Amino acid sequence: MAKISRSKTRVRGFSNEEMDFQLLRQMGSSSIGASVGECLSLADRIKDGDPKSWVEEFAKLAEWQQKDAHKRASKGHTTSARDQFFKACNSFRAAEYYTSCLDPNHQKFGMHARYCFRDAMDILWHTFEDHLLTYKSIDLPVYFMAPSPHEQKRKTLLIVSGFDGTLEEEYFMRGYAALERGYNVVLFAGPGQMDVFRFYSNSHFEPDFENPTKTVIDFIENRPEVDMDKLAIMGISFGGYFATRAASHEPRIKALIANSPILDLHDYLSAFTGYDPAEVSDDQNFSLEDLSSIPDDEMSPELKSRSENLMIRFGQPSFKDTFTYLKDFAVGNAISNIKCPCLALVGSGEGGEPEKQFNNFIENVSGRVTKHIFTDFEGADTHCQVGNPTYSAAVALDWLDEIFD
Repeated sequence: MAKISRSKTRVRGFSNEEMDFQLLRQMGSSSIGASVGECLSLADRIKDGDPKSWVEEFAKLAEWQQKDAHKRASKGHTTSARDQFFKACNSFRAAEYYTSCLDPNHQKFGMHARYCFRDAMDILWHTFEDHLLTYKSIDLPVYFMAPSPHEQKRKTLLIVSGFDGTLEEEYFMRGYAALERGYNVVLFAGPGQMDVFRFYSNSHFEPDFENPTKTVIDFIENRPEVDMDKLAIMGISFGGYFATRAASHEPRIKALIANSPILDLHDYLSAFTGYDPAEVSDDQNFSLEDLSSIPDDEMSPELKSRSENLMIRFGQPSFKDTFTYLKDFAVGNAISNIKCPCLALVGSGEGGEPEKQFNNFIENVSGRVTKHIFTDFEGADTHCQVGNPTYSAAVALDWLDEIFD
């Protein structure tokens, strides 16, 4: 008798902790930007802890999804084409994540993610504008979206991501949910962030995020569809620092959602290493050039990939220099300037340092604070609740509705 099997796909993740988190992150956007079946099929083909294998498989999937989307669009199947463009966009982003910033494919994957997203925007119910705002010697990418073309004043949500998040991913995770609830959505990025890095590979993170935020608010302030009395900012991951820093200097922000609140980026990232790399001796330090000579049994390829991108994105020649520079990324006493209502979010599985900074945020802002700690019961205890973004968006946006309405 022939054997019958329900499926060849198995629900298996990776033993590598970061790669397993990235897989969960990809599957978390399955309501719009991914397919659980495709993700698990890829997981079976990706070598555990091998960034090269991850990139190859996600790039292959993205290219197929993009071609399939164009094919469906050419036949007039616009809804199907939109869905495939979204998935292609997110798959290109996943490939971008583990690609070295020194590899030309890093920019290629990022720009293809952007192109696919813009193709999908041609087939949607809400408005979409793509802008580049001059800031210092670069342009900041900004997506402005409204739930209707009618020029009536509406509550508006600025969303900024962190180290490796993108405008497109934040649309999948939170922006679309805000549009459904009647918000204008402004997705933007500052120096060094992934969306800017796609255009300017010499752009690096800068601590004074209130300044790029000011540029964006100046741009939208006089738009007829923006109610400046109902202007909120939401920061995701490192964006929890960016948004908090911005709100501490920008009084036009009327509500702040920090997910999670990061007041000191140096202490936050040092907690991942278990020591302070800024304090190591020079003979324990390593540079970009040193990475290739470090044995894999001393530093895994996956960790080398993340360390390399960290140094490049902060514009520093060594790991020690990177963490020394990170000391500039602190909100400091300016946090007491935040008098608007605040929502502090954190996952119960994020660890001691995020919880510490979460509590410090609650104690030191001057405005009224609401807090929510996501749990594993909710399927949302992870960093940025990547396992259950729809529930995370419900918590954040329902709170914001109550503040503004």
